[in-house]
Amino acid sequence: MISNIKFLNTVSNVPGIVLGLFGLINALRQGFEKRFSVLHISNIILAIGSILHHSSLQRLQQQSDETPMVWEMLLYIYILHSPDWHYQSTMPTFLFLYGAAFAIVHSQVHFGIGFKIHYVILCLLCIPRMYKYYIHTQDMSAKRLAKLHLGTLFIGSLCWLSHRLSHKDSSHWYFSLQGHALWHVLMGFNSYFANAFLMFCRAQQREWNPKVVHFLGLPYVKIQKPKIQ
Repeated sequence: MISNIKFLNTVSNVPGIVLGLFGLINALRQGFEKRFSVLHISNIILAIGSILHHSSLQRLQQQSDETPMVWEMLLYIYILHSPDWHYQSTMPTFLFLYGAAFAIVHSQVHFGIGFKIHYVILCLLCIPRMYKYYIHTQDMSAKRLAKLHLGTLFIGSLCWLSHRLSHKDSSHWYFSLQGHALWHVLMGFNSYFANAFLMFCRAQQREWNPKVVHFLGLPYVKIQKPKIQ
């Protein structure tokens, strides 16, 4: 049973890598700002770190899972707030130093529940800005991306919670296994939908005439930059 848990919790990160690669290719091909390429790469790194952690269950590999989670949220904070930040060099410098300091401290200290609280706080910092983007977006296809982001987050959180509540009870091992693996899959889609929505909003800010199109049923953002650019 333990080997099955490790296997499913490992391979369930593959969708996150595939979606991250798809988003990265789209961002590069259409000439989005580098911040979005870095964001997609961070999703890929996070999924790889989770694979390393769940395939080994060692503390060092756990850091390769948890540290990229914090870095990813710092990237989201930057992308969400950078358009209105008056001191353009201050914000990324602070976030970079914060991320570097966390990585160093986390390599020496195992935070446990403290890490989870810290991560939730970073997530909560993103919510007001995401909501502002949502209410100012008129395109229904873009709004659907935001709803998919919220839906996968909600369902994924329920799966994670079921894992946390049942993993100590051997009679619920199978349910626990499925819950954590589903959390990984849904978070891969969750990150992708969030990235696509933010790319749409940024393209609107830059007047790149964005629209949501689909490839094999998967939505992505297509832009048309003015010819003068």
